[in-house]
Parts: sequence; structure tokens; C-alpha cells
Amino acid sequence: MRIVHLTPGTGTFHCGSCLRDNVLIKALRVRKHDATMVPLYLPLVTDGTAASPEQGVQVGGISLFITQKLPWFSRMPGFVHRFLNKPQRLRNAAKRMGMTSPKALGEMTVGSLLGEKGRQWGEWRKLVAWLKSEPKTEVVSLSNSLLSGLAKPLSELGAKVVCSLQGEDSFLDTLPEPYLTQAWDAMRENAKYVTRFIAPSRYYAELMQKRLGVGPEKMAVVPNGMEVTPFPSAEPDPNVPVIGFFARMIHGKGLTLLVDAFIDLAKRGTLPRLRLKIGGAVTAVDEKYIEGLKQKLKDANCLQRVAFHPNLTFDQKVRFFRDLTVFSVPATYGEAFGLYVIEAVASGIPVVQPRHGAFPELIASTKGGVLCEPDNAKSLADTLEKLLLDDQQREQYSIQGMAQVREEFTAARMAERFEQVLNEAVAG
Repeated sequence: MRIVHLTPGTGTFHCGSCLRDNVLIKALRVRKHDATMVPLYLPLVTDGTAASPEQGVQVGGISLFITQKLPWFSRMPGFVHRFLNKPQRLRNAAKRMGMTSPKALGEMTVGSLLGEKGRQWGEWRKLVAWLKSEPKTEVVSLSNSLLSGLAKPLSELGAKVVCSLQGEDSFLDTLPEPYLTQAWDAMRENAKYVTRFIAPSRYYAELMQKRLGVGPEKMAVVPNGMEVTPFPSAEPDPNVPVIGFFARMIHGKGLTLLVDAFIDLAKRGTLPRLRLKIGGAVTAVDEKYIEGLKQKLKDANCLQRVAFHPNLTFDQKVRFFRDLTVFSVPATYGEAFGLYVIEAVASGIPVVQPRHGAFPELIASTKGGVLCEPDNAKSLADTLEKLLLDDQQREQYSIQGMAQVREEFTAARMAERFEQVLNEAVAG
């Protein structure tokens, strides 16, 4: 089956969606599909080798931004667009993403979701024309529903359109009005032209089914998977317990909550040698927030017990996990999945996650950790303390969690389930 998978790149930092997409396309190729991953907006940042290294960015973020302001810009000669959208120029632009105003972000989001009716259509039309010139594509796979403005024109090419769901609601719900309402209205309209939506959890499938106004027949669940072999079993120092966090260093991922819980634990004195190790993506816009956390830790006389590791390479990330005793990313919103949980459990590290979003499903499926009350630093501290003081319980979570992840959450298992959905879409 010929599959073209469209994935927005980040340019400068890792994101869970890009990592999932990259291993998915590689695994589909192993299953003998003609699968291509096409980056949009910005260059992809992946762990290891890109699934389709030969593919350049098809719809450059700079041209798209200008076209939203000046629709005639899409008709400028090709060399102008090629100049603006050189990979390094796009990466430099990515560093300024956090400076985009909420209004501009809303305009860009709605402009994309409007598809042929939007101001950006001059650029998106080029992507559709490129796909039309390629060998016949049976399935066009959209990495997320923010690309669903393409669903109608792509379906008119005769391709089936499948659309993954990867936590878009948490972004859309932060848009100011009128863009918030306009974006959801456009999403519901676009959903009519999507053959099948693919959610990473039952929680998110049910949530988005309601918000998109689609029937259950349009919704499938395919849990995210990963390449598990590069992650060896963690070997923490039994005398120096370490709590780990690995996600983008922002408030929404619960980093403030974890820092507050760590300060609480430090004051209790039950774990006098306890350390906190924080890793993950950091952009320029995140730096002020992180400095504020460091000041809070300094004021509590805890900063010397905390290490920050921003923007690690894949090999550095693997080494990061080796030292952890327990792991927690206590996100403050309902996560659609949480690939970082799978990475930790695959490394034999017990996790503590809030009882909301997809986390109850992940904990039940992996048997690799325990839940605490959401948005509650004391509950998080209590649960971490209990787990850190119970060697036998940690060992149990470690053994059974590793076994479950290495069987059910692999890239191969994800591709097998994804393939089944594609077969159903094409047959229907």
C-alpha cells in the first residue's frame, strides 16, 4: 500500500508526535508498505535516522506565515520560496515561535483549518498538486487534526484520508476568541471528509468523538509505540534515589507541581539524599519560566539537589533514564497519551502519574506504576515518598512494566494495529 504521512516539524526540539510518526513509518516499511513521511512547516527533529531523509519540507512555515498576511505571496516565483524555506532559515525561524502573538497564532491555525476557503490555500494547493503528480497514493495520513483542512481536497484525489489525534484540544482551547470557536467549527466540518480518525487512547477517542461530532465508526484506537531496544534497564544508585522528569519543560507538563512536591519531600527528611533530575525540550520562550523554578528551588535551599538537562540528543536521553529511581510527568491537562511514560517503563522505572487523561489507561495496561490525585502537590509527594521507600513494590512495577511495554507498546505492534485501520479504511 502506498501511504503518504504528513507531519509538522518543530525545527529545533523533539516532540512526542514526531517521534511516534518516525518510528511508525519505519515500522510500516518493514511491513512492506510504500510509506513516506513528508515534513511540513519546519524540519523534523527525530530520534536516530529520519524515516524519509530524502524528503524536504513541502510547505515551508515562513512562506505560509507570509501568505496568511498576503495571499498573493503564494504566486511569487519558486526561487523566492526556496530561499525563504531553506532548512537552516526555517530552524532559525523556529527559535522565534514563542514570540508569536495569540492573535497571530489563532489566525494561522484557523487559516490552515479552512483549507480551500482560507488565505493560506495558495501554499497548500502546491502540496495537493505535488501529491497529484506522484504515483497514485492509496492513503494520505495526517499526523494530527490541525491538518484536517486538507481532508476535502485530498479525498477528491481519490485517496483515503486517515487522521491521527495527538492532543490537539489542549492547544486549540488556549486560542483567544473568535479563533477558538472558528477552529472547532472548521474541525467539525473537516471531519466529514476524514475516512478514519486514529486516537492513541480510549480516553482521547471518546473525548474527540464528542468534540468533532463524529460517530464511533469513524474512530479507532491505536496506542503509540516506540523502539524499545535502545532503552536498557535502569541502574540507579540504591543509596541516592532520583526522581526523573522528561518532557518539555513547561507548566502544563506539571513541572511546577513536581518541583513543589520535591521541595515538600526535601523538608520531610525521610529521603535525605533524594535528587531531582529534569530533562526535555526547552525553547527560548521557556527560559524565563525555568529561571523562576530555579529561584524557587534556591529559596527552598534545594537547588543543589536538582539537575536540569535541556534538549538532549537521543543517546543522552537513554543515559538520562539509566540513573532514575522513579519517574513522573504530572501533566496538568488531560494527556492524549504520554510517550514519556512508555519510555520510562521500558527502562524499568516505576512511574507516578495523575489520575486523569490517558494515564489511568497507561498504568492499567503497563502495570508499571501508580496514580496520584491530579493537580495536588501533596498527593504527588505522598505517592512518590511511599514508592521510594518501598523497594519491593518498585521492583514489582519494574519487572511487570518492562515486560508489558516490550510486548504491547513496540513500534512493530503499533504498525500492525495501524495497518489494520488502513486496510479497513481502503476496503470501506
